[in-house]
Amino acid sequence: MNTKNKINWAILVTGWGRNAIDTIQAFKDEKFIKSNITFLVYEEEPCGAAEKAVEQNIETLRLNRNNFSDMVSYQKKLIIELKKRNIDYIFMLSFKYQIKDEMLAAFPNRILNIHPSLFPSFLGTKTAIQDALEYGVKITGITTHIIDDKLDEGIILEQVVIKVNDNDTFDTLYPKFAKKGKKIIVKTIKLIEERHFRKQ
Repeated sequence: MNTKNKINWAILVTGWGRNAIDTIQAFKDEKFIKSNITFLVYEEEPCGAAEKAVEQNIETLRLNRNNFSDMVSYQKKLIIELKKRNIDYIFMLSFKYQIKDEMLAAFPNRILNIHPSLFPSFLGTKTAIQDALEYGVKITGITTHIIDDKLDEGIILEQVVIKVNDNDTFDTLYPKFAKKGKKIIVKTIKLIEERHFRKQ
């Protein structure tokens, strides 16, 4: 498929970026026929996702929220950089900031997130895996979704179930999230590809 007929993706990360690393690897392994990952925005250093992106000749940009007076001005800069590169869809992979109205309007229904729980459980928290363990649930999981103006809500795209064993701890449960996270991200991007090109 001609590059012009592919979806341009940007990835946003604020930490090390394990999910982003896996996604870039999937891109390298040619899992996506109709997509290009062309841009990665990161905050902290060192950042494994940024290092992986550079390896794959994906453009990176470090934007530090602390260099801006408020969240709105930070995200306005983000919009400028994304638009400049003709980004179609954005995937937040361990991105800790809530997206504001200006950015939602700039990319309507085109900003995706991954959350380590089965919606509508354990929302609005950065400790969803620990919360599931403490609550004593027998199943938890991962949800990918298109975001809206409410925290951890929006249109559900894909979900995967993860069983919680009686003897599970965070250290034994987290690898299950890592393994299934790779697969659900690939499925999500393929779903967006299907929907995007069906509309054309």
